[in-house]
Amino acid sequence: MKKQLIILLLIFIIMPLSGCLKDLGEPPKGVTLNYWRVWDGSDDFAEIIATYSHRHPYVTIKYKKLRYDEFEQELIEAFATDRGPDIFSIHNTWMYGYQAKGLLSPMPPQTVMTVPEIKGSLKKEVYWNKITNKSPSLNQIRDNFVDTVYSDIVINYKDEKTNVSSPRVFGLPLSVDTLAMLYNKDLFNNAGITSPPEFWNREFQQDVKKLTKQNNKGEIIQSGVALGGSDNIERSTDILSVLMMQNGSQMMQGSKISFHRRPSGEGRDYNPGIDALRFYSDFANPAKEVYSWNSNLENSLDLFIANKLAMMFGYSYMLPTIKSKAPKLNFSITALPQIEGNPQSINYANYWVEVVSNKCKNKDAAWDFVKFITTNKGAVKSYLDKTQRPTALRSLIDEQIEEEIITPFVDSVLTAKSWYRGNDAVTAEKILNKMIDKELNNQIGKSHAVNI
Repeated sequence: MKKQLIILLLIFIIMPLSGCLKDLGEPPKGVTLNYWRVWDGSDDFAEIIATYSHRHPYVTIKYKKLRYDEFEQELIEAFATDRGPDIFSIHNTWMYGYQAKGLLSPMPPQTVMTVPEIKGSLKKEVYWNKITNKSPSLNQIRDNFVDTVYSDIVINYKDEKTNVSSPRVFGLPLSVDTLAMLYNKDLFNNAGITSPPEFWNREFQQDVKKLTKQNNKGEIIQSGVALGGSDNIERSTDILSVLMMQNGSQMMQGSKISFHRRPSGEGRDYNPGIDALRFYSDFANPAKEVYSWNSNLENSLDLFIANKLAMMFGYSYMLPTIKSKAPKLNFSITALPQIEGNPQSINYANYWVEVVSNKCKNKDAAWDFVKFITTNKGAVKSYLDKTQRPTALRSLIDEQIEEEIITPFVDSVLTAKSWYRGNDAVTAEKILNKMIDKELNNQIGKSHAVNI
């Protein structure tokens, strides 16, 4: 009898000291969110997902990386059979097209999530609390993100229930990449050029002439700059677009790509977009002094890696490829040249936006996760540190500028712009490349506009 009393006493002592947990409130059902992206691997998101899952243990994030060339087709097929992702990334120029097709869910004014809270000192109890998290307002989006973000992610939306149209947020970015100039320091040194050009002026053109070499057959064996071509120049349409924008072109008129602007106070039309196109194409025209490119050359990135291209224009996402394939290449990065005398700099933005599928069955959880990874500074910094991408958040710009390798890209985010390419951005890119080819064949007239 004495032995039994001792055992009972030990049980009553040990139970509270063991921190036995008791659930109070309704435990949430498990939620699984499928997340599809390109470019970044699961390791880049492991820390972010672990942090979010610790706070929301019933939410499972399944991350899947797809190849860029298969991504859109996989999305289309998956949505057609109701097996698409809950969260996915799309290029900033695809936003209007995807929204017009009804594939995107607008960000709700708030998300309601259940979170665990452990209370008690000796006797631990788990309380399940519903927490309401307000979504960023339009003003907060405008104030907290760099300017180009607002114009890309805020789209007019007609609510089917109220039949009222209003601007809504359809996605949030993790970063914003910008176009910069990469240059080969060894080729510059050999040509006696002390620094990269700041403007698209005579100095720039003279540098291109010094840096371009041809053999006795007239074949280019070293190119001064990757300009003038279409298919064999990385992001040729972005380079041409920013030249047009710097030159004052209005990229769209209604549903047309126009590159046209009528200056106030003048009685004639002129086309700054076509002027920029001609400047661009001169570098692939054998009759011009700046001739440095043709369709027979390798892809610009490959040629730069091979130490045969002095200047190219690219993004931070290209750096890992260059470093892995040419670890000893002596190159540096500087800001994109501007038009001399222009009072304002204009740079070019190229980035991806995290969006929620309109078919997602757990939109609150999906949007809560998207808001966390794009607006929580700790989560954003985790992503940026691992990927070495320029920030989309204004508050992190000063800090990132100190990171030398991406400084030129970060320096440009405040003045970086994009442009609305209609509901089919891929077709718009093809049109731009066709314009380049037509200009090289002298087929472009004084005025040019294309329906998209």
